[in-house]
Amino acid sequence: MGRFKNNKKGRVNVKPIVNKKNQANVDHVTGDKIPKSFVFSRTKLPGSVKQLQMDLRKLMLPYTALSLKEKKRNTLRDFLNVSGPMGVTHFLMLKKTASALSLRVARTPQGPTLSFKIHQYSLASDIAQSQTRPRCPPDIFKNPPLIVLSGFGTQELHLKLATIMFQNIFPAIDINTVKLSTCQRLVLLNYNKDTKLIDFRHYSIRLQPVGVSRKLRNFVQTHKAPDLRNLQDVSDFITKAGYGSESEGDEEAATVTLSSDLGRVNKGSTKSAVKLQEIGPRMTMQLVRVEEGLCSGGIIFSEDGNVDEKKVKNKQDGDEEDVSSEEEGEEGSEEEGEEGSEEGEDMDEDVEE
Repeated sequence: MGRFKNNKKGRVNVKPIVNKKNQANVDHVTGDKIPKSFVFSRTKLPGSVKQLQMDLRKLMLPYTALSLKEKKRNTLRDFLNVSGPMGVTHFLMLKKTASALSLRVARTPQGPTLSFKIHQYSLASDIAQSQTRPRCPPDIFKNPPLIVLSGFGTQELHLKLATIMFQNIFPAIDINTVKLSTCQRLVLLNYNKDTKLIDFRHYSIRLQPVGVSRKLRNFVQTHKAPDLRNLQDVSDFITKAGYGSESEGDEEAATVTLSSDLGRVNKGSTKSAVKLQEIGPRMTMQLVRVEEGLCSGGIIFSEDGNVDEKKVKNKQDGDEEDVSSEEEGEEGSEEEGEEGSEEGEDMDEDVEE
């Protein structure tokens, strides 16, 4: 007689679905939507540019897909369809051609799209090899970086759009409630109006108490017994010349007074020196085009001078002047026709590994 085996291991346990608000997409302090990003390529990338893509993904942590897998048959529409349910707000797309390397930064789902030409770049590994004491602990990527923009304070429309794009690509902070322990990275973008180039830098932030030697700081942080074989007394470890008296970073402009304790060394109500150490990647790029839609639509700005003047005028004067409904209807039909044709062509491009 056959036996029926009671295989409890084969059962599938289904947990009930609980309707809860998706708190991962909203900042619990500011209440704003947390920006998230996808970093992927539009063409097949060589080895060094592929590593640059991984460095950019690491820079965008923790609100990015670090292990995003791309397939040859994927199109831009595929990424766009996934971005909505996952709360992705920005695309960073690398593209390598025979003549240039470019980076597109786009806001989903309707744009705008900023296209940058990368003139020079250095990988994070190159930055680390050029330093005597590279510092890049993995814990600093648990929080998003701060963003600092320099030289973008002009009245030009394309620079205003670039400012808004980069400000919104990282979560906003509230200076009244932010914790100092979460401010461990900084992204700096410096615009040179003479050369029209943007210097892109990525730093780690650390604080050091003013007037304390390196050896004493290491002792407090690690609790490891120092080497005292060549000293006559324990006091020589602190007072003897040549044992780490540092004036680096003790300038008044580079010091801050902490409001609370930070770690074992930096105490509240004391002065600490702010140290920035570059961790990469590093890029020198130029804004060459601004498109109204997601990789499509009217051209708001072009370095070559091919600009839709009507769209630029409407962007600048839309809040000040009233446009008649007839003119809006005519321009809207023309714009939709242009966007539909260009978007249809762009969606058919394959994303290769």
